[in-house]
Amino acid sequence: MVRDLPVVGAGVYNVYTGVQIEDAAGESVPTAAQLGLEPPRFCASCGRRMTVQVRPDGWWAKCSRHGLVDSADLDPQR
Repeated sequence: MVRDLPVVGAGVYNVYTGVQIEDAAGESVPTAAQLGLEPPRFCASCGRRMTVQVRPDGWWAKCSRHGLVDSADLDPQR
């Protein structure tokens, strides 16, 4: 299921703010997210708030409509 989803950030919505990317407010990214310290909180496809769990080795985020995304699946070094 994860392989069917767009890569986090490849959607219409900002994964850190939930605002559409075309909007001026949608272009801003929090400093912690720029540093890679913050997992995505909103679905890139629909803008809904996701359930997020942070683990010592990464994170997973689940959208009620689009399923689960795991940071381990996005890291090419693993």
